[in-house]
Amino acid sequence: MSDKNLTQGTERSFSSTLAAIAWSFVGLRRKADFDRDVTALNPVYVIMAGLIGVAVLIATLLGLVAFATR
Repeated sequence: MSDKNLTQGTERSFSSTLAAIAWSFVGLRRKADFDRDVTALNPVYVIMAGLIGVAVLIATLLGLVAFATR
């Protein structure tokens, strides 16, 4: 990611929050990145990114089911 020079307490942008949530959905997150996220992520951004991620996951699953049942 391009946010390697962030200091503790600096809030991250919505796009970097989306990237952090996406890696969390996959389950591939380094401990150092997690520790940095705990102090830098905006909770509102995390909720919005989580809802977007869930919506994309559900849409993907529904699309796969529709494709498989043709």
